[in-house]
Amino acid sequence: MLREIRLFGDPVLRTPAEPVTDFDPELRNLVKDLTETMIDAPGVGLAAPQIGVGLRVFVYNVDDEPGHLVNPVLKLEGEPEEDDEGCLSVPGLQFATPRAPRAIATGFNMHGDPVTVEGTELLARCVQHETDHLDGIMFIDRLDSRQRKLAMKAIREAEWFGQPVPEVRVSPHSTQRIS
Repeated sequence: MLREIRLFGDPVLRTPAEPVTDFDPELRNLVKDLTETMIDAPGVGLAAPQIGVGLRVFVYNVDDEPGHLVNPVLKLEGEPEEDDEGCLSVPGLQFATPRAPRAIATGFNMHGDPVTVEGTELLARCVQHETDHLDGIMFIDRLDSRQRKLAMKAIREAEWFGQPVPEVRVSPHSTQRIS
């Protein structure tokens, strides 16, 4: 099912997500919804908080290689390199963002099996970007102060900025309002 993507300014995007403890059908439905929403957007990655679910889950589709990761832990390698980066929660804007050139992410798949995702270039950037979402960090937080000021100005001028904030799902089983 397609889900609404939360936009910059929504508190769920700044709230660290909770670890997944139940690898159940609801989690599998969440992964399916994330994947469908990401593909429809279109994007190369989407984290659960971006659709209002406060769980440590993200999906990706880089170079036609789809995947997902639950409860990721990152190991980064190399000196940060800048490249343009955007975000479905900050539509239409891109900024040169520093990221490690190599990432190794360990975690689980939706069935609870251990998974390791190793990547360079776009996959490394995507894994770092989506894991940041799970920690309540947005890519603009990674910009230097000058670029961040420009990004914030562009966000404030965007037609989507300031939209009403819908409810937040902290787990697949409950809905609450964060304010």
